[in-house]
Amino acid sequence: MSSFYTRNGDDGFTGLLGAGRVAKSDDRIEALGAIDEVTSVLGLARSLCKTRESARLLVQVQHDLYLLMSEVAATPDNVERFRRLDAQRIVWLEEQINQLQNVVNIPQEFIIPGDTPSSAALDIARTVTRRAERRVAKLWHEEQLSNQNILRYLNRLSSFCFILELYENQQSGLEHPTLAKKE
Repeated sequence: MSSFYTRNGDDGFTGLLGAGRVAKSDDRIEALGAIDEVTSVLGLARSLCKTRESARLLVQVQHDLYLLMSEVAATPDNVERFRRLDAQRIVWLEEQINQLQNVVNIPQEFIIPGDTPSSAALDIARTVTRRAERRVAKLWHEEQLSNQNILRYLNRLSSFCFILELYENQQSGLEHPTLAKKE
């Protein structure tokens, strides 16, 4: 029986998709870890969703994130081999946001997360997505990534999480989310 662990990372380094190893504290690994967290939190949200439609959309996003992660993990010499996230996926995400905007009430004030389990998980996903976006933006600005669609997708994804949060609240019978008090 083969072992579940490899011991390859015991030295604090890890491999990329291509030749070479980098420190586990490398900016690229930080970005990958943040994107991986987004995928996990979206899985939690999906398990709590009130509607099959929300869950279906989240699975599609999770698939996109795996494609996105493979490109972020690729070395410059083979990144084209792993490039799968194109402008069409951003258009798809924008279409989903637009469709949801047509059926939810969007408050003009800040909302306080936590009205339902699924909406709370989606709000966590939104904030983790913003962190992943910051990590990817650093790679983009340092010219370690060449596909701006990765950054664009994450930017839209945080908006998608917010609008889906409102939708899930509404589907749970909540007419209005809890709003932050104005001082």
